[in-house]
Amino acid sequence: MAEVQLGQLAQQKASSQEVKDFGQRMVRDHSQANDKLKSIAANQGVTVPSSLDAKDQALYDRLSGLSGNAFDKAYMRAMVNDHVQDVAEFRKESGSARDQAVRSFASDTLPTLEDHLRMARKVSHDLGISATAEANHTDESALQR
Repeated sequence: MAEVQLGQLAQQKASSQEVKDFGQRMVRDHSQANDKLKSIAANQGVTVPSSLDAKDQALYDRLSGLSGNAFDKAYMRAMVNDHVQDVAEFRKESGSARDQAVRSFASDTLPTLEDHLRMARKVSHDLGISATAEANHTDESALQR
């Protein structure tokens, strides 16, 4: 849900067309994934949260206060960080989730998340965010888990 709301924010506030396009992709892909997840949850009697958690809300609020190049760079750093974590979590769940529907969802969604991470890194590079700066904001070892 956070990627959808942050992607919408990027479409409104980004100065770079590349960042706007990335935000649009986040809205599309994560909305589709959220719909699938809601269906799985409903079948199992689980309610999916309808609002951002405190951490994601804080990020949204921080990014809302930025504009121009500062927004673009902060948003893309956040998207790299988020997708590093997502890829690691989905990789783990695709192999070890006890529930078959959850395992399948993770396996089916993982390639899209890996693509998002590649895209986020490319856009970050294009914006001049150095690999060193990215390494300071991400846990690369999470990808190896």
